Amino acid sequence: MGLKVVFLIVSRAVSLFGLSRRESWWKDAEILMLRHQLAVAQRERPRAHSRLNWPDRAWLALLAGTLPIERLAGMRLIVTPATIMRWHRDIVRRRWARRSRQDRSGRPATDHKVRAVVLRLARENESWGYRRIHGELAGLGITVAPSTVWQILKNAGIDLAPRRDGPGWAEFLRSQAQGILRRTGPTWQQFLRSQAEAILACDFFTTGLLDGTQAYVLTAIEHATRRIRILGVTLHPTGEWTSQQARNLIMDLGEQAHQLKFMIRDRGSNFTATFDAILADAGIRTVRCNVRTPRMNAIAERWIGGCRRELLDHTLVWNQSHLRRILREYEIHHNQHRPHRSLDGAAPLKPLPEPVDLEQYRVRRHTRVGSLINEYRLVA
Repeated sequence: MGLKVVFLIVSRAVSLFGLSRRESWWKDAEILMLRHQLAVAQRERPRAHSRLNWPDRAWLALLAGTLPIERLAGMRLIVTPATIMRWHRDIVRRRWARRSRQDRSGRPATDHKVRAVVLRLARENESWGYRRIHGELAGLGITVAPSTVWQILKNAGIDLAPRRDGPGWAEFLRSQAQGILRRTGPTWQQFLRSQAEAILACDFFTTGLLDGTQAYVLTAIEHATRRIRILGVTLHPTGEWTSQQARNLIMDLGEQAHQLKFMIRDRGSNFTATFDAILADAGIRTVRCNVRTPRMNAIAERWIGGCRRELLDHTLVWNQSHLRRILREYEIHHNQHRPHRSLDGAAPLKPLPEPVDLEQYRVRRHTRVGSLINEYRLVA
């Protein structure tokens, strides 16, 4: 009887309050009913796990974000307030992630035109590795990392470092020096690096002519700039002929001869005391390599190997005149176009250009020595 009276009093008071604020009271009454039903559900099944999908979580998280944390902590919810806040952070993270994808943030993809140029150079020059292709791109003003060129070639299934016919030059040097060289340590390397601006190196190499005779070529290279000079071609490299080439070299160097202090050469009989005396008069000291140690003149030996692989191994040389002409053309290519790793991709006589936009230019091929050597230039 007492509970019935209390219920009547409460219901009367509620009805009177609802008359004054009917719309607001309907909303509050609905909330109270939902809360009570939730309390009954939790009482009947206290350990039941609710399964909320992503829209449910988003809706609860958005509503919870409008309430103070103190108010949220006092509410009866099927999840904890910490869970709702985690859902809210997840929504924010998804939103920013979607915007980032729209703006394409992060490492940009390689331009399709750069990829096309890389594949074109690899297709037209089968003996070029990824480092050689990277140097050619640097000479064109196309800024791209060597690793990017490596990845493009790898994805295309192209050999990253093509094998030349026969053993490589480094393998040849190792096979010739193994077990014979006396270890010199870093002293020689430090000497070459510290004195590079003042070092010249020269060496002979031979090539066969079509009539079966051997032609001898004397060449010199500057260590600092990697500039090559073809001093002469002859069938009989006597001491007098070699000495005359030394005089011609001093004349060609001009004022630059005063900056050079060392000439590295081997112990061949072609280099006589007169050869050394001519250089000494110009202030250049001769440094002779040790016996059977080609690594002491590695820069000149490497250039000779490159000249063979890129030019002489693919050319039938008719006579001395023909040999001089193709070597002169290769000398121009080497000094004015061919990239060098020691120069960060620049050529000895041509610095790297400013970066360019491939949208405004096209890459055009220019051939030398009967299309054996390819050079690439930008045209509008």
